Amino acid sequence: MLGGGNPSRGRRPRVEKLSMLLHQGSGYRVRDGYVEIIGGVRLRVIGWDRRYDCYPSGEVRLTYKSGKMVLWVSKRIPKPESYTPRDVVGVDVNEEKIVYGDESINVERSTGIGRAERFKVLAELLQKKYSSPRYPTWKRRRGILDGIRAFHEKAKNILVDNARKVAREIAATAKKLGYAVTRENLKGLNESLRKLP
Repeated sequence: MLGGGNPSRGRRPRVEKLSMLLHQGSGYRVRDGYVEIIGGVRLRVIGWDRRYDCYPSGEVRLTYKSGKMVLWVSKRIPKPESYTPRDVVGVDVNEEKIVYGDESINVERSTGIGRAERFKVLAELLQKKYSSPRYPTWKRRRGILDGIRAFHEKAKNILVDNARKVAREIAATAKKLGYAVTRENLKGLNESLRKLP
């Protein structure tokens, strides 16, 4: 997506977001702490999740957004061996807590909603401040819009990151104990309650 600037006045258009798909060997390679993209582009790696290094890499997606370049690498991970569960870990999710366990295990984890709510409130305050009649052109102010978007993005990232961490923790606990994982299904609950005498 391109935005900002008028080419007729000699300004370069501002790149907001860019994404490209690359193939191992023919499109990119990782060597000596750098990602080398065919065509002469060399990017230094500043962060890498080493848990999946033992698995072969597949296609990657190089994205540019908000001034950052991120390389999303797909990994070919073999399907885990199945087992017959000895028992069940129950999972209950509500707005503020994720609770999992059985008769001997009872673990509570926060959903992170409190931390995320702070950034949502900051975004709403910023939007409210600059949408008053004193700032009639606030929607055209790129910095203000970027700030609002950044606060919303931060709130979303907190929730997603927290959910992934707790999900990994639950899966690791279940695998270690040889348990299955169950979660309540509330679909159709109101209809079934109405049918009760």
